[in-house]
Amino acid sequence: MKIVLAGGSGQVGRVLARAFQGQRHEVVILSRSPEKGPVPMVQWDGKSLDGWVRELDGADVVVNLAGRSVNCRYHGRNRRLILESRVHSTRAVGEAIATCRVPPRVWLQMSTATIYAHRYDRPNDEETGLIKGSLPEAPDKWKFSVEVAKAWEREVDRAKTPETRTVTLRSAMVMSPDRGGIFGTLLGLVRWGLGGKAGHGRQYVSWIHEQDFVNAVLWLIDHDEIQGAVNLASPNPLPYADFMRILRQAWGVRFGLPASKWMIEIGAILMRTESELVLKSRRVIPGRLLDQGFHFNFPTWERASQDLC
Repeated sequence: MKIVLAGGSGQVGRVLARAFQGQRHEVVILSRSPEKGPVPMVQWDGKSLDGWVRELDGADVVVNLAGRSVNCRYHGRNRRLILESRVHSTRAVGEAIATCRVPPRVWLQMSTATIYAHRYDRPNDEETGLIKGSLPEAPDKWKFSVEVAKAWEREVDRAKTPETRTVTLRSAMVMSPDRGGIFGTLLGLVRWGLGGKAGHGRQYVSWIHEQDFVNAVLWLIDHDEIQGAVNLASPNPLPYADFMRILRQAWGVRFGLPASKWMIEIGAILMRTESELVLKSRRVIPGRLLDQGFHFNFPTWERASQDLC
């Protein structure tokens, strides 16, 4: 297959490109800053329809991963960049597909499990998951992330691509040992003795091992009957305190200092990020994958963290 990874130069893109090339698929990355490497890269700006459009004509699959990192302070400029980078790139991919003489047979569009509400009481699946509303303790500023995710997905729904099947990937955090990934950040906390609970520690963490993420993407490419939103997450999310305890055990560290909510708020300011990334309860399960018989190689965090460490 020929697979085009739009915005594929980041951590998740590297994971997919490595796996696809390992299976001898042809891979092309669309990047704002192309560089020489084992995977061909083509310049794109994530907005206008330029020369990169020809890469989609005749391709089998396009995966759009583009979007500014959310690991930043959510002031006005960053909010605009986070939203526009997702909406504009998704719109551009849809318009590019519409111009193809031979359009891709499937378009996998990255979204996020953060679209679901902050909650503890029950997990969010695609059918019954709560998108509108949250528990009263959720700050109003957390609504921004949900609104971004909804706007992201609306662009897919608006695209006029009748010959291309579309799947929206509501992905949890992809855990891989690649440089720059979230697993490295969490392991760094553990190694420095800071890997204790955050806040009360009851907030749920949803995650997926890189191997299961890749396998799920390949599975979705092959299953023509699947379209619409699909949760890409382990079937076993767990509270943050347990999540970090298991990671400490996997790395061989016995103790991790806890951080109270006010400490996290101050730390987020100093690190130029947002406390929501740690404190929001993301309790998400892959209902559609499980119903259709997808097999997870790493369904539990115990097994996944041991493999990653």
